[in-house]
Amino acid sequence: MSNQRVAHIVRETSESSIDLSIDLDGTGVSDIHTTVPFYDHLLTAFAKHSLVDLTVTASGDTDIDVHHTVEDVGIALGQAIRAALGDKSGIARFGDALVPLDEALVQAVVDVSGRPYLVHSGEPAGFELHLIGGHFTGSMVRHVFEAITFNAGLTVHITVLGGRDPHHIAEAEFKAFARAFRQAVALDARVSGIPSTKGAL
Repeated sequence: MSNQRVAHIVRETSESSIDLSIDLDGTGVSDIHTTVPFYDHLLTAFAKHSLVDLTVTASGDTDIDVHHTVEDVGIALGQAIRAALGDKSGIARFGDALVPLDEALVQAVVDVSGRPYLVHSGEPAGFELHLIGGHFTGSMVRHVFEAITFNAGLTVHITVLGGRDPHHIAEAEFKAFARAFRQAVALDARVSGIPSTKGAL
């Protein structure tokens, strides 16, 4: 396995243009420009708390809706994570985190399983309809996690245990995911080869 766990993804569609780079062994440095300000905020938080270095430049048909650009960045991020992980040799594989942000509390559990699966629950009624920052619909939070997990091959459980402010809830979800992801992809000196009885992830 290469010592460098990095990836660069370019995704071009009629709806968006994405250029994304990731270094799983970074220090949390990010340069995020998606043209969707609150999404920039969430991805910056993900990078900071997962300690990945992340660069994203994106544009798209946000005059219609932010949906396409936001989801496509999630797809590219998932693809980059999968590519950067390589054969997953030496990783811890599992991670979990419980993260508060004021009144919000979120638990995230990550398994770098190779089997895409998302269990996402607990967001309060109406959250999905709220415009956070006036442009980012609450429903997009789940869409992003779906895009990441399915394209990265992760099993992810995210549970909102409490919260009232949509900004706090969304940000706590990304921070909890980041901390669990950080644990799961970390290299563990005690792990020999691929951490699975199957011999593959």
